[in-house]
This record gives sequence, C-alpha cells and structure tokens, in this order.
Amino acid sequence: MKQITVTANIKAPLTIVWKCWTEPNHVQNWNFASSDWHCPTAENDLKIGGEFHYMMAAKDGSFSFDFWGTFMNIQEEKSLEIILGDGRKMSVLFEGIGEETNITEIFEPEEINSTELQKEGWQSILDNFKKYTEGHF
Repeated sequence: MKQITVTANIKAPLTIVWKCWTEPNHVQNWNFASSDWHCPTAENDLKIGGEFHYMMAAKDGSFSFDFWGTFMNIQEEKSLEIILGDGRKMSVLFEGIGEETNITEIFEPEEINSTELQKEGWQSILDNFKKYTEGHF
C-alpha cells in the first residue's frame, strides 16, 4: 500500500508538542490547511479504542466535515497509531531532541485527490501546527 509522509521540526520541547497535538483546545487553533478554513470543534478521547473528532470547516460556511479516527496504539510522547474514519491507517511519530521535536506523519492516501495534493494539504496543516506551537510557547 502506498503511503505519504510529511515531517516538521518544531522548536519546542516534546512535552509541549505532545500537548498541542493531543489537547482539543490546542487542536482547534492549528488543524486547518489555510486561513479560509478553521476547526470550530475538537474532541479527543486519548486512549486505545478512543476516538478523536475534529470538525474541519470553511469559514464562509460553504463546506464542513468531521475528520475522525480511532486510536489503536498510544505511546505517550512517542507515537500514535490511528485508523481514520474511512479505514486508512495513519501513524504520528514524535522524537524529542533537546528543546526541539521532530514530527513525522505517515498515512495511506485516499482515492479522490491526487497524492501530491494530499501531501501538500497535510504538510500545510503540519506547518500550521509548527507555527502555532512555536508561537504559543
């Protein structure tokens, strides 16, 4: 199965990065690819078998969807293994290096949009996460 990988180096300690990634009040501030979108609601039941639900919405109200998944494996401050709502697999890897953290997301592409478009979109969200996390702490 083909996979897409996106990465970022966050200039913030692992503990902060983990909080910003997993706590809903933080997720709402970064989980969108462009400034004309937002994440008006976020829920996260961070346990094996628990689900996350992040509402992704155009600010003009023209479109929204529930981006969700189920946690299959959690290693705190190390990795998340997720089955997305449409059955695709996703992994998020966290590697703390001093006062910085590397994040790697690996996911199976969906079949509607091109691989390039998906990679760009997910990288944009990850870049938004980086900007939020570095500017917040």
